[in-house]
Amino acid sequence: MTSLLIIIVLVLLGIAIWQLTKIFHLTQVGTAGANDANSEIANDRDNNVNGYVMFAFLGFIYVFTIYSLYKWGHLVLGTPASEHGPQYDNLMAISMWLIFIVQTITQFLLHYFAFKYRGKEGKTAFYYADNDKLEFIWTIIPVIVLAGLILYGLYAWTNIMFIDEQKKDTVFVEVYAKQFSWEVRYAGEDGVLGKANVRYIEGVNTLGVDMSDPNAQDDIQSTELHLPKGKQVVFKFRSQDVLHSAYFPHFRAQMNVVPGMVTEFAFTPTITTDEMRQDPKIVNKVAHINEIRSKKSAELVAEGKTPLDPYTFDYLLLCNKICGASHYNMQMKVVVEDDADFKKWLSGKEKLSAAVKKAKEEAAAAAAAPEAEAAPAKPADSATAAKPDSTVVVAQVVKK
Repeated sequence: MTSLLIIIVLVLLGIAIWQLTKIFHLTQVGTAGANDANSEIANDRDNNVNGYVMFAFLGFIYVFTIYSLYKWGHLVLGTPASEHGPQYDNLMAISMWLIFIVQTITQFLLHYFAFKYRGKEGKTAFYYADNDKLEFIWTIIPVIVLAGLILYGLYAWTNIMFIDEQKKDTVFVEVYAKQFSWEVRYAGEDGVLGKANVRYIEGVNTLGVDMSDPNAQDDIQSTELHLPKGKQVVFKFRSQDVLHSAYFPHFRAQMNVVPGMVTEFAFTPTITTDEMRQDPKIVNKVAHINEIRSKKSAELVAEGKTPLDPYTFDYLLLCNKICGASHYNMQMKVVVEDDADFKKWLSGKEKLSAAVKKAKEEAAAAAAAPEAEAAPAKPADSATAAKPDSTVVVAQVVKK
């Protein structure tokens, strides 16, 4: 503790000396001529240098922007796989184009005026008090543009967030988040998810489903998310521990998963996993990833290690909130398939009620086995030992 205090005192003393030095330099301003090499007053040469540096920086901004688009432009998400995806992408494209155009113009004007009106000896700035017309123009234009963006955004948001739970063939799925994995629960034939609470978590009932609820008897639990193409899917999100965020990048969907409450979102998948694997952008992306992995595999083989498996595209559910040490690995495979394949997969899954019942029976049998083994053998009574076993006789008679 003493060493820490000494370090703090030394640091504060150094800051105090530095501040005193700055004050001394400020007291010397004006004592030297403008053309003195040690003067802190900017001269024409300094102003010219700053003006040209501003133009150079403008060029750097433009060149780096173009290079970024060329170098990393292919990393953006491609074809949206949900019904609302194109509308979402359209809103994003409009916003980005407006930002790009306004940024290009304003950055040019900012750096150009910094160069054109740089300081010159003997030249004084022109005092321009105000101009109501100019102020109206540069105020009303952003107001109109932003109002248009906001109104269109609200329209898109309303369409995306509207959930019609009465829509025919709607699939209800609960997505359950916990550090650091996902689980899902499907509503059964009744189309209603049973009640759930973390207090009911026990054994195979890892989602805390209330098994006394009649609606929970046909619920189906899974560690892989399957979705039917062309059917609205309503998601109910719950968290067991901390704040998570369910992010479906290819479906343009994201919703916070908050402990103690249920959040919801809905979308309609439009492209199956197999169809998306044939998308030209995905084909190119997969080929690029596998090229990188093959190079890495060659290095691993040279070191005597196991090579990497080739990458195959799959939709993923990711966590988009930093939720802990293994946040980066919190993901779940999402499979979009035709309705017939989805129903076939779902019918092959065991109902949660059956899994819970089976687990209880196995637990009871396991608990009874040690008791049976530990029970001492009773000595046989002489009378009982001499008496014939009637059950054997009956069994023999029945057999005949």
